[in-house]
Amino acid sequence: MLAARVATEVAFQVASHVAPVRGSKLWRSLAARRGLLERVATAARAVRSPARPLVWMHAPSVGEGLQARPVAHRLRALHPDLQLAYTFFSPSAESFAPSIGADITDYLPFDGRREADAMLDALQPTALVFVKLDVWPILVERATARNIPVALLSATLAARSGRSGAWSRRLVRDAYRALAGVGAIDEENGSRLIDLGVRRDVLEVTGDTRFDQVWARAEAVDRAQPMLQALASTRPTLVAGSTWAADEAVLLGAFARLVRAGAHDSDAAARPRLLIAPHEPTHAHLAPIFEWARRANVSFTTLSAAETDRPAAASDVIVVDRIGVLGDLYALADVAFVGGGFHAAGLHSVIEPAAFGAPVLFGPGHHMSREAGLLLNVGGARVVADAEALESGLRAWLFTSNARATAGEAARALVQSELGATARSVRLVQRLLREQI
Repeated sequence: MLAARVATEVAFQVASHVAPVRGSKLWRSLAARRGLLERVATAARAVRSPARPLVWMHAPSVGEGLQARPVAHRLRALHPDLQLAYTFFSPSAESFAPSIGADITDYLPFDGRREADAMLDALQPTALVFVKLDVWPILVERATARNIPVALLSATLAARSGRSGAWSRRLVRDAYRALAGVGAIDEENGSRLIDLGVRRDVLEVTGDTRFDQVWARAEAVDRAQPMLQALASTRPTLVAGSTWAADEAVLLGAFARLVRAGAHDSDAAARPRLLIAPHEPTHAHLAPIFEWARRANVSFTTLSAAETDRPAAASDVIVVDRIGVLGDLYALADVAFVGGGFHAAGLHSVIEPAAFGAPVLFGPGHHMSREAGLLLNVGGARVVADAEALESGLRAWLFTSNARATAGEAARALVQSELGATARSVRLVQRLLREQI
């Protein structure tokens, strides 16, 4: 097993020297690690003060970053003297990472002894905090050898996780056993983490900080901002977020039938409209949506055009052609459809629209999403297996205000009931810091 790990490490090191800076996420991830250790060392020499405590947080991608961010911000607010380092693994998190507000931000190197020691030498962390599940065995080993406590926050292990297999357990068990603090999202996930190696005496249920994150954003959204003002309407509004082509194959057909069914309705305000935010708003992804709209004879425009052209904003379909605005657009939703449930990537965040009180529809691939299950249990969401089921769900909620209000209130109440994870997670980190300083 050690030999296999060493061979893998060497292979990644070699690949990082030849990887192109453009191309797939894998190639970009490899290329970004050229000169990484030197970059981190240089940054640390410029800003690191050994007299101040430093928390090193690692979150592999954007989803985990959203869980890390409220903890980082709260720690900074409570302890102005604290320094923060933040690392990530996926190129998709590169543009998100600055929002953490860390003193040092960069990719995490591959899990080798030389890399781990170099990072620890440069950062001199008081504590190392992983988010969700992504624990790196060699880095944990090298950190604990230096008496640096390692924690895991918003910790989760899905029932069908590959880490539950015999080979994976052997590889990561020592790392999980070495953790000094683990905040699980709930009791069920905590039990699975104990089976993976986490010690009972260091595990507590702290909850999922994403609920705090989405609630705070929903409460703080400026409904008077130009974008939302331009799109405001009394028409029944479906906001479809983070969709993939497989989701759109189901969604667009169902929506077109709804529009056709109401084409002769004398009340234009009853005609439904769709705001659709594809997961990747590239030209290649958006072009088929525009072509579908032409064939379906529904009016369409882009978000960019709708913001400046009032007649365009009255279109049946508004295609979101940039990233970073979906969290605000859910404020306009009577009903939400969340993508990923028909795609291998898995379901995206269903609690973002729920925090606004919008009932949520999604495809059958939701079993890895705890929050989807919670929403289904309280009646704030529905699973749709195909376009026919989606059309039925839309009719039930878009055009029936009482049913929509009941489901939306249940969704919002569920999010509210899960609040408090940030404060509990911060207390866990504070305990580790007090033990070290």
